[in-house]
Amino acid sequence: MTILRAFALSLLASPALAAPPAVMTDIPPVHALAAAVMGDLATPGILLDQGADPHHFQLKPSQARALSEADLVFWIGPELTPWLERAIQGVGLSGESVELIETAGTHRRMFDEEDAHTHETHDDAPADMAKDGDDHDHMHEGIDPHAWLDPANARHWVDRIAGALEVADPENAETYRANAAAAAESIAATETEVRHILDGVGDAPIVVFHNAYAYFADHFGLNVAGAIALGDAADPGAARMKALRAELKHDHAVCLFPEAQHDPALVASIVEGTGVRVGRELDPSGSTLTYGPDLYDALLTGLAQTIADCVSAARS
Repeated sequence: MTILRAFALSLLASPALAAPPAVMTDIPPVHALAAAVMGDLATPGILLDQGADPHHFQLKPSQARALSEADLVFWIGPELTPWLERAIQGVGLSGESVELIETAGTHRRMFDEEDAHTHETHDDAPADMAKDGDDHDHMHEGIDPHAWLDPANARHWVDRIAGALEVADPENAETYRANAAAAAESIAATETEVRHILDGVGDAPIVVFHNAYAYFADHFGLNVAGAIALGDAADPGAARMKALRAELKHDHAVCLFPEAQHDPALVASIVEGTGVRVGRELDPSGSTLTYGPDLYDALLTGLAQTIADCVSAARS
């Protein structure tokens, strides 16, 4: 037997190394966490287009095909992206669907917890505040899905992602676990940095575009006094606009923040005559940032810096 033939036979006798699983994610923060855990082994896919709104999104046929071929799908859950729940059912996904908001240890808020605060009706506030339902807005109930903005949740999730990858690809289990540990350390370091950035903000009342920031505010001790829109980021109607101007004055808000994917002119019209400062755009889903493993840390520090800059300028 020649050496070449012996080598060829040895290749046939040895099982080929399995490729890492095909992974699909829903939004940029989840993509960033999955990318950090997968490291150099493979790159996860992402469904949300750059700059798109996760609440209101439609899959293209090519994205539906990629979803159907995934071995693992990491997503927040149907509370954030009901369109993805329908898509997973529609494509007949044969891989595993992992809803991260169901991960053990995840801190979950209910929408009515924050609505009781951010939409509280004051005795001396205008009657319109209690009648948002008359204007095409609607209250949200159930789980607040914006849980990625709590870094403690993100640390739980990288472990969950690593666990699912380990089951699907046991040959690389050690790498996934090591990468998850490194990602958790990076998130902890970012948390420390965010606390430093927000050190001077204190309890300054701020108003955001929609109810996406309660986890971030809870974790870092911010005072979110209200929101323009409700949980799904739908633009407010005329009655709510009128009530918001009164609410801004009543709550002594110092800053109001527009949001990516929404018309900043709306915010400008709300603050007119109130003396409230308009900050830079916030982007809670990170869809305007560069996608990749560093996005999660950049998202948290970016939110913190935007808030801190506006509050500092308003106080000067």
